[in-house]
Amino acid sequence: MAVLPIVRYPHEALSTPAQPVTVFDEALGTFIDDLAETMYAANGVGLAANQVAVLQRVTVIDTASSDEPAELIELVNPVVVERSEEPLIWEEGCLSFPELFEKVERAARVRVAYVDRHGAPHELEAEGLLSVALQHEIDHLDGVVFVDKVSRLARVRALRRFEQIMARRREEGEEPA
Repeated sequence: MAVLPIVRYPHEALSTPAQPVTVFDEALGTFIDDLAETMYAANGVGLAANQVAVLQRVTVIDTASSDEPAELIELVNPVVVERSEEPLIWEEGCLSFPELFEKVERAARVRVAYVDRHGAPHELEAEGLLSVALQHEIDHLDGVVFVDKVSRLARVRALRRFEQIMARRREEGEEPA
């Protein structure tokens, strides 16, 4: 397994919709394993293929807290098939936007259809953090980032803060120049 480089906003892959997976082979399994290892290495809750500049509809999620055993969910070609009308506001972050957090309104509950690494179909119903993570990662696969989900003013402010964060990280040697 390998830790893959995570792209930062405004990388083109983050705004490009991913293509459905059609080949379920050993290479896909290896990629899913690498995606999970990358997410865990970055202390993330989820990671979509777009975030490592691979435009395939693949994402991994683990919402277990650090004192709980891992509960990795691997989703290939996921689609939200049902959303509750009840909203949920959650302060979200993103591995492609280090240190940036913004309150985002999403559906409180979702039902997602997907296939596993072997192509077998599944459905998953979720609420709370898992619902938020599923919607966030599926948005990535659709070429949408979390700051696209807030008001125009909030987005402008968030992107300004992110520019300052990245400038500081470059000065401190945490990001390439």
